[in-house]
Amino acid sequence: MRSGLRRLGLGGTAESRHMLATTLVVGALTATFVALLIPVQLFGRGGASAAAGTAVGEDDGRGVMSTQYGPLTPLDREFVRKVRLAGLWELPAGRQAQQRGTTPAVRMAGDHLVEGHTELDKLVIQVGRDVGVDLANQPTEEQRGWLAQLDAARGREYDRLFANLLRRAHGKVFSLVAQIRANSRNSMVRSLATRANTVVLDHITVLEDTGFVDFDALTDDKAK
Repeated sequence: MRSGLRRLGLGGTAESRHMLATTLVVGALTATFVALLIPVQLFGRGGASAAAGTAVGEDDGRGVMSTQYGPLTPLDREFVRKVRLAGLWELPAGRQAQQRGTTPAVRMAGDHLVEGHTELDKLVIQVGRDVGVDLANQPTEEQRGWLAQLDAARGREYDRLFANLLRRAHGKVFSLVAQIRANSRNSMVRSLATRANTVVLDHITVLEDTGFVDFDALTDDKAK
């Protein structure tokens, strides 16, 4: 039995056995620490990647670009493109509301949309040229669908649909405008965001003033 213990390194003096036991304990603690550390490191890397993905926006494959106005991130470019896309459908929707709105408040909302998006469209085209962002020339398929819904609506149904479609769209872009204004290091993009913030808030206000906005439906959208 003793010879077997010696072959395993467990025989010998009390001092040697104590040293061996200490070594085994330290080794076990080290292995446990490493096992715990690995998932934490992996989680940390995943968390950093997720945060970076949120910060840079949709990846258009161009990364952070250097311009004379400051760094231009994917999120900056996404914002510029969305300002242009907003005008491509909200401007015609505003013109339509000027003619087909059944109440003065709806027609006034149409006036504000036309005025605001005419201004923003000129600004965003200039910004796109200056910082090298390609812009769309027609609304997205989803936006064309919204315009088709408005085309088919009549009377108070039109007023209600107009107010809710446009209010929902402006609410979604409002948070992006604030994020860009607070974080962009590109002076041209910040300038566009500053003006867009004022215009979008004005549009939200006049759309709500129509009395047709369904705030419960807006809350449901946020919950989804």
